[in-house]
Amino acid sequence: MPRHALAFFTVAPIYGLAGMVWGMVMAASADHGMMPAHAHLNLLGLMLNGLMGTFYALAGDKVSGRWAWANFVISNAAVLIMIPTLAQMLTLGEGSPAALKLVPIIVTGEILAVVGMLAFLVSVVTLWRKPAA
Repeated sequence: MPRHALAFFTVAPIYGLAGMVWGMVMAASADHGMMPAHAHLNLLGLMLNGLMGTFYALAGDKVSGRWAWANFVISNAAVLIMIPTLAQMLTLGEGSPAALKLVPIIVTGEILAVVGMLAFLVSVVTLWRKPAA
């Protein structure tokens, strides 16, 4: 298995475990105010990393390692920027002046998420240029 696929498969369960524990804490406290951040962690952290890791594992060496690593770094930077910032915004109150100061950071994370998905798209599309096995 290519190392970049293994990298995706390594971080996915870390995010998944973090999301599970976070969900358990919310359930135990009966405070579900962090649900949007929890959901984003599960979707972007666990699900997308798992999906991308699966693709890269199946594609093997047919995909550029550079694009795969770029995809990994950018996508995970997005998760690490967006999730804590979103959690902080929810703690402060989404419309509060303090929370609104965090909007540029969230937007940076969103842009990185889109760029990471574009890097993934490039990896997928490049397989169309290779002969079928």
